[in-house]
Amino acid sequence: MKNTSFLRAACMLALFTPLCSIAQTTVTGPIFTDGPGYRRFSVGVNGGLLAPVAPTGGSNDFTKWKAQPGYGAYVKWQILHSLGIRADYIGGKLAGNNDRKLGNEKEPNRRLNSFETKLKWSGSLNAVVNVATINWMYRKNALQIYLSGGAGLANYSPKISTQTSGGLYEYKRGGSITEFYVPIGAGLKFKLSEAVNLDLGYTMHYVDGDNLDGFHFGPNKDKYSYGYAGLEFPLGPRNKPQLGWQNPAKVMYDELKAQKANLQRELETSHAENVRLSADVNKLLADADGDGVSDYFDKCPGTAAGTKVDGSGCELPKVTEPKAPTQVIITDEDRRIVRNAIQNLEFETGKSSIKATSYASLDRLAEMLKTRGFSLKLGGHTDNVGNATKNMALSKDRAESVKQYLVSQGANPSKIEAVGYGAGQPIASNKTKAGRQKNRRVEFTIY
Repeated sequence: MKNTSFLRAACMLALFTPLCSIAQTTVTGPIFTDGPGYRRFSVGVNGGLLAPVAPTGGSNDFTKWKAQPGYGAYVKWQILHSLGIRADYIGGKLAGNNDRKLGNEKEPNRRLNSFETKLKWSGSLNAVVNVATINWMYRKNALQIYLSGGAGLANYSPKISTQTSGGLYEYKRGGSITEFYVPIGAGLKFKLSEAVNLDLGYTMHYVDGDNLDGFHFGPNKDKYSYGYAGLEFPLGPRNKPQLGWQNPAKVMYDELKAQKANLQRELETSHAENVRLSADVNKLLADADGDGVSDYFDKCPGTAAGTKVDGSGCELPKVTEPKAPTQVIITDEDRRIVRNAIQNLEFETGKSSIKATSYASLDRLAEMLKTRGFSLKLGGHTDNVGNATKNMALSKDRAESVKQYLVSQGANPSKIEAVGYGAGQPIASNKTKAGRQKNRRVEFTIY
């Protein structure tokens, strides 16, 4: 039957289905398909030889084929590392005769002597699969082995000659022939540079008809082959690599290696930070003279064991005999010092740390507490923004922070009481910014 070769070609094309399926199911993720990072499109031109013969299916209806020049071009889109779509164009000429005597001089059916077919154009759409790459353990390869298969249309004009006439005449008068065909091919590609690749290939074309050579003879349909050499030019910026040349296994290996190095650096940095924090904690806990005040804050180091000290680590005055209670009179000057301390008191936002701008007025308050012998109650307050439990803790911490500072300046800690009230005692509306600012305060009460 005349469709035997065509069926064989269709079967060979079917072999590409599992290859394409593997490429789609195993090659996934940005390592393989990072479009913005790779060049995907390319164009190619080539030249070679056309012949009315194929390794599978044999020659056409003449006993001797002649190799003739051919030319081609294509546009390619690389979808994945191992799979691309290519649109091919081929043109040229096919020729053959019956010079090889195979008993045809005795066969009346072989009435023709030679043919010459102009392949005006042939266009096909092909899937191109990279089945092997060389230098597997390197990110960029230098050689590819690929297979291709697809479908297309060919337009051609056969001319034939009989054994008697000798001259060529048109097989189909007044027009050309257009037939469907299946191309099956293989090739090698060499990377010459980032700008050009060398492409060597061979493609068999199985035509769905028996008119390519202008002669109906035998059971098989016609076919032709094209062996070529050409150049491929990738499109896009040269600083981006070609997707088809990237080695997915090596890219993955390099990225895992980089992640391991980053993790090692993070662990080393974390260890160094832990060592530094441990040293800072030990420094804060150190108390060489055992007076209960850290060496970091101790203004009177070396006090004798058992000595009672104030908040700065200095010895408290010794009371030889109890003194009669004296009446405490609070003057206007005392009240002014307290007001200045309240007005100038500022904390870091959301913290209990006192700003340095508050130190001067607090120093005067501490001096007054030491010389005048007053007792002081500190009441911390907040606005109602945020968690109530955290606000209560913040108000208490701020009151305690003021107490610790006054004690560090020589005030008697036993005469200072620090209390936190949270947002429970507002002095203004919490619905306005100005009201909330007034509610965030520490009240000073001397007695």
